[in-house]
Amino acid sequence: MTQKTPRRRRLRKEVRQAELLEAAAEMFRETGYHNTSTAEIAERAGVVEGTIYRYFSTKRELLVSVVERAYEKAIADFEVQLQGISGTWNRLRYLIWRHLKTIEEDPQLAKLVTYEIKVDPDYRGMRVFHLNRAYTRRTTEIIEQAIRSGEFVADVPIPIIRDMIYGCIDHHTWSYVRGEGTFDLNSTADYITHLVYRGLVADRPQPAGDPSLARIDERLARIEATLGVVDK
Repeated sequence: MTQKTPRRRRLRKEVRQAELLEAAAEMFRETGYHNTSTAEIAERAGVVEGTIYRYFSTKRELLVSVVERAYEKAIADFEVQLQGISGTWNRLRYLIWRHLKTIEEDPQLAKLVTYEIKVDPDYRGMRVFHLNRAYTRRTTEIIEQAIRSGEFVADVPIPIIRDMIYGCIDHHTWSYVRGEGTFDLNSTADYITHLVYRGLVADRPQPAGDPSLARIDERLARIEATLGVVDK
């Protein structure tokens, strides 16, 4: 019995922390970080306010833990899903689509990351920063593998490619995250993937599993014609 007691306590602690994180995430999404009090979080979780401070020293720590938990779930999902996807184009497209899908499904979380977490002066020293790096690392690993195999050219710095992908997504979805616009999930994923792939591929073959490239090329050509863009 004495050997089982610490384990039961750890399990109870983990369950209580998960309940508090779930309640905090719900409240932050509904009313925003600054408009949410720890008393309201405690009420949502069905505990007294003092219980929160047994597990989290501040409301800020609670917010950071909510975001860390979201990153951990996303990274774990990547590990599972990528096992069943082959081909550089397809794997890139999945990661780009998944990031866009996360923003579409949970714009309030994206807003918290952008406006509350990444602006923190200590952000680069926080665990959440390293989780973000691990999150985007799945994309850079695919690019690195394509470079090693000769599928991609090797004269473009990988951090620039990474920033181009995620910076493009952040900029394109900015209005949506603010509640002022929308975006087409699948078309956006197709366009970004195609532009990245077409810009990096060494001999520009038609990648297997990508029936949309010809259609996207046609759309791009129509857009260029409309804008009066000509080859020089």
